[in-house]
Amino acid sequence: MQDNASVTLIGVPLEEGSGRGGCSMGPAALRIAGIAATLTELGYRITDRGDLRPAPAEDLAPMAGAKNLQTVGAFCRAIEQATFEAAAQGSVPVLLGGDHSLSMGSVSGMARYARTLGRPLFVLWLDAHADFNSPETSPSGNMHGMPVAYFCGQAEFAPILDAARPLVDTTRVYQVGIRSVDVEERRLIAKHNVTVFDMRAIDEEGIGSIVRRILSHVENEDGLLHVSLDVDFLDPDVAPGVGTTVPGGATFREAHLIMEMLHDSKRVSALDIVELNPFLDDRGRSARIMVDLASSLFGKKILDRPTRPA
Repeated sequence: MQDNASVTLIGVPLEEGSGRGGCSMGPAALRIAGIAATLTELGYRITDRGDLRPAPAEDLAPMAGAKNLQTVGAFCRAIEQATFEAAAQGSVPVLLGGDHSLSMGSVSGMARYARTLGRPLFVLWLDAHADFNSPETSPSGNMHGMPVAYFCGQAEFAPILDAARPLVDTTRVYQVGIRSVDVEERRLIAKHNVTVFDMRAIDEEGIGSIVRRILSHVENEDGLLHVSLDVDFLDPDVAPGVGTTVPGGATFREAHLIMEMLHDSKRVSALDIVELNPFLDDRGRSARIMVDLASSLFGKKILDRPTRPA
């Protein structure tokens, strides 16, 4: 991500992957919170593609353990194409979610784009959950718990996208802030060498040290970096507008430090903002925080912010 680049906003009113209503209002809440105006003020050229609204993918047969497969699959296909097109046009895709199943499409689209450049794609997964389930392992069947396994090729449970699509190497996936993992997920992420920095690691090592290590690996391979930011990465006291709250998450300042370091690296090529549920929010507080974090990722500094009187 270079300064003064183009940004493409892609709304994804998808909630069927989460098993709970409300996430479909996330794109509207982020727009109302001023994401376009905020990035414009930072010097970016903004294109808002509006919201994707694909018809259900009726070619996908309903499947036990994968709830709402036809709807999620249709969104995944539309997201993959929209993400790839935006990146290929020299823009930074910003996916406004929507539940985390959208990353099945967005990361796959960026993997296709990275292949055209002959460069590897890395994924920074900022989330309370590992999302490495499949229909066979998921306790709930909700597909927002499956995207990492899917875009790494470890959950080919339906022909949502071409099986020959470029995949993300599991060793290039970095999960930060994890604090809720299913038993089978724990075994699978260890088996496939996904790097996980849980909240204990953050407490012991400090977030700055962890992010530096991740960015060093990306830079050593001249990789592109896809950032997927779930509202529940943050502590629910900071951002309550999410249906999967897990206590003990990242602080406001830790999250901003991550975003500032990512901006300085100039490696970020795409951003997902997911799981925002305005129905559960406190007067738009979580939406404003997510826009604030996005602004830090795109170059706004703490010292740029006016100090409010006490």
